[in-house]
Amino acid sequence: MGREEDTMEDHCLPKSSMAGGGLIVGNYCHDVLFRDGVVVGEGLGGAASFLSNVLDPLSSNPSLYISKVGPDFSYSVSHAPITSTTSQTTLFHAHFPSTPGGGYHGDRVLHCIRTCEPILPSDIPSYKFEFGLAAGVAGEILPETLARMLDLCRVMFVDVQGLIRIFDSEDGAVGLIPLRSTAFFELIPRIGFLKASAEEAPFLDLEELRKVCCVIVTEGKNGCSVYWNDGEVNVAPFPAVQIDPTGAGDSFLGGFVVGLSWGLAVPDAALLGNFFGALTVGQIGIPKFELSLLKAVRQELERRGNQYSGQCQRKLSVSYQKSVSHKDFQEFLFRTAELYGSSDGKRDSKHIGDNGLCEVHEGHSKIL
Repeated sequence: MGREEDTMEDHCLPKSSMAGGGLIVGNYCHDVLFRDGVVVGEGLGGAASFLSNVLDPLSSNPSLYISKVGPDFSYSVSHAPITSTTSQTTLFHAHFPSTPGGGYHGDRVLHCIRTCEPILPSDIPSYKFEFGLAAGVAGEILPETLARMLDLCRVMFVDVQGLIRIFDSEDGAVGLIPLRSTAFFELIPRIGFLKASAEEAPFLDLEELRKVCCVIVTEGKNGCSVYWNDGEVNVAPFPAVQIDPTGAGDSFLGGFVVGLSWGLAVPDAALLGNFFGALTVGQIGIPKFELSLLKAVRQELERRGNQYSGQCQRKLSVSYQKSVSHKDFQEFLFRTAELYGSSDGKRDSKHIGDNGLCEVHEGHSKIL
């Protein structure tokens, strides 16, 4: 990682696989939303639900999802989870004040009310995967499970929130601990890409981590920053009116993985991540992307991906510099968002008062 462009020998994404052949690990959960202490909505949550929303329509090959829920799981999902016989589905309460506040989650306070049982190494089949994505939300990914993923996947993408979150024993309030103090720390040199939010970054020892892996820090309205051994780059944001920040980091990570697997330079892939993160915060719960928008993005990725058709099928050349067409790609995404928006018109929704929350009759979210 000491050069602007490196060839990843063992940790690579063959062009032929695009974003397929992936292993996605992280639980689904139930989310309940409160505004000033009053329940205003509930919906499907968990990283897997947001990731599949981006990965599935933009990937040519399916990925395998490993998630766990309890027998109380309330939603129909595209990737069937493992049903635990010993615990219920992970449940989060997100509290939104009338006026924005500070803290780890910005304008929301997150509480983990209960957790499903963890995902074990034995839950992961003994296949080889082109990439792995560890996206835990409530401690469901154990150090030994992450080690198992590293053994099976060519390159690993990891959301650090699943590694450093802790939960108050009384009310489940979500907090953070330094990554160095966890059993995951010794595995970091085997990870290709580590994603963190701006609030999580101070717990990472960024200057040390960037020497052994690429670290992407999402910064909300400021876009994101990419750090590697001897360089860094800021990637511009897309405008968004924030209604619900839940899942924005997952949507970012899904866009980033898709872009990189199609052969985009790292900053260009991060631009795609920013695009889907911005679309996500403008909707409550799992966002509904217009099919025409997804089709346009996919066609552009295919066009750009074809430029790499002559490269070796077993190695991915990762450029940490913005491509010569970075600006053009940014303008394309701006135009696409303006042309198609973020809703396909099939949602039956209405805004309620000034709380910014909407009712959705899609089986994923609803106002109570």
